[in-house]
Amino acid sequence: MVLGDLFTSRHQWENVDKNPLPSDVPDVDEVGATSAPLVSAAFYIGAKCKPYNDDFMLCKDENNGGSIECLKEGRRVTRCAIDVLRDINKYCFDEFKLHYECLEQENHRLGHCRSSEGVLSKCIFNNLKLEKKIPGVETQIHLNENPIYQGTSKDKKKTAEFLRAREAAAAAPATN
Repeated sequence: MVLGDLFTSRHQWENVDKNPLPSDVPDVDEVGATSAPLVSAAFYIGAKCKPYNDDFMLCKDENNGGSIECLKEGRRVTRCAIDVLRDINKYCFDEFKLHYECLEQENHRLGHCRSSEGVLSKCIFNNLKLEKKIPGVETQIHLNENPIYQGTSKDKKKTAEFLRAREAAAAAPATN
């Protein structure tokens, strides 16, 4: 065998399941988001999709971790997550983008993006009535007025610029 032959088969692999799902399992779209937007939206998805997620986890518990038996419940969770992301993009796209871009730049560390998180949280609450709540925690760190770790100056600066631009756009007379 030639060394070159060893590597050619590597690139022919395709991560596609060619087996169709059973007819009783409903189709569902992919979430279609990368990690930073998912981290940014995770607590809001959790708030809105809790009943579906609870059903899914109960099904997995009742079926000894069974993945096949819980496809319907899992797909409900996925559909709910897609709906939440669609609503966030519809009503708070700019705030969402500000926050997830910060997360992308800060290695997904939520504590480094508190300024943009606050702007996003306010928009989501005002438009979708969803709140970030960290489960099992009495004091919600993101609501702390004077946290030990306050985020980065880069996030504060970008958030301040974002808010100034938003105020300037609101103050500018409408031109038609």
